[in-house]
Amino acid sequence: MTKTAPLPRFNDNPAIKGKEARYDVVFVDCSKVIKSWKASLFSFEWLAEDGSVRTLDDLPLKEHDKRAAVEKALSRHAPLDRPVLGIGIMDNVEIGAGREVFLTLASLGAKNVQVHIPKSCTKDFKDFIAS
Repeated sequence: MTKTAPLPRFNDNPAIKGKEARYDVVFVDCSKVIKSWKASLFSFEWLAEDGSVRTLDDLPLKEHDKRAAVEKALSRHAPLDRPVLGIGIMDNVEIGAGREVFLTLASLGAKNVQVHIPKSCTKDFKDFIAS
């Protein structure tokens, strides 16, 4: 994302419907989240071995289509579903619902992204909150 590109607009993620009070909305540092998320069992589809986000053409077909849909929404300035982050069993960040949104924004140069985090994990996210 360039400095002149408008910030994306977000909707609450449907995954938290009915549980909105259990979540906070915060901005997180993309590079710190991705570095932690690399330990996830699910990161191989989106991350190259060096920890960078794969290019559109290097993604598996299913993930390619998800990223293409996010890029299309961004080009139309359509609101996106805010990603949902949590802390995994290995004490690393897990990107739940909205993984394609978070990683597409990061790959386009976003430094910070607005996300939902469980209020119960607020202390665990202190090192990931953007300053």
